[in-house]
Amino acid sequence: MRFGYWLPVFGGWLRNVPDEGMEVSWDYVSRLARRSEQLGFDVTLIAELNLNDIKGPDAPALDAWTTTAALAAVTERLELMIAVRPTFHPPALAAKQSANIDRISGGRVTLNVVSSWWADEARQYGVEFDQHDARYARTGEWLAVVSGMWAEPRFSFAGKYYRVENAILEPKPLSRPRPTLYAGGESEAAKQLIARACDAYLMHGDPPERIAAKVADLRARRERLRLPPLRFGVAGYVVCRPTEAAARREVARITDVRQSAAGYANYQEWIANTQLDQRVSLEDYSVSNRGLKAGLVGTPEQVAERIAAFERAGVDLLLLQFSPQHDEMERFAAEVMPLVGAVLTTPGPRG
Repeated sequence: MRFGYWLPVFGGWLRNVPDEGMEVSWDYVSRLARRSEQLGFDVTLIAELNLNDIKGPDAPALDAWTTTAALAAVTERLELMIAVRPTFHPPALAAKQSANIDRISGGRVTLNVVSSWWADEARQYGVEFDQHDARYARTGEWLAVVSGMWAEPRFSFAGKYYRVENAILEPKPLSRPRPTLYAGGESEAAKQLIARACDAYLMHGDPPERIAAKVADLRARRERLRLPPLRFGVAGYVVCRPTEAAARREVARITDVRQSAAGYANYQEWIANTQLDQRVSLEDYSVSNRGLKAGLVGTPEQVAERIAAFERAGVDLLLLQFSPQHDEMERFAAEVMPLVGAVLTTPGPRG
């Protein structure tokens, strides 16, 4: 199991806690990233939104691409997963920029390709907003151009959304055969595209048994296409405490969300512009990316057991959120990580 985390570019993950002690600044995220390498974390995901989805649109949010470029220069081992939305980035230029950051990092850049859902953000930034299936059609072309630019000495493409002519991209990324392309989505359009064009599938938080079914589905799709196996990641929010009762009290505190919360309007728009495979409650939304549904809540031993269940379900990457991020990552590294290997050597049910 690899351990990753969401870089707190929005100042936190909780919609009912205005100040989580995570300053929206380069100083905070750079210190966090450097420390995470020492703690044994493998990946950080740098989310891309120009407005703050968590604390409300008026709150500050760091830019994903320039933050990643800066992190590439001050970290040594950490995989830097940049979230990228095709409507905001012409694919040939995104291929060029990501290849350059990959070179700066020594081959540590990957992309998480996200189809945009926030129509108001697109309007504010003058970007075209496609409806759901059109977004995935665009994303399919975008992926074809990026992959071609990374691979070919000269690359041409003519589609409905993009056109490039005899384009040159040098230097190429260091990563071979290419920087890993992650993507997530629960609609049929998303799953078809990921199986065909990506390297890894990222899922919202869910219990291991639901995740196991999703892994089996995507594996079967991939096998039918006779392509190499996908890798699988899951988002999760960790509440680790000395006792189960203390963990439950913390969950009660962070899920006390009302419709007046700063991010509630964004919640309504997200529901309207996505196709999820299950209903999301307001309590689920209190923590982003359905993180509490992963069930990483309890004592260190209980959290480690849950992580083992995800690995048995076919997951090889957990993308974790904590609050406050720095303090709770320290706790997780000290109290949970050492237990995971031992738990995984104990026989248990396979997903």
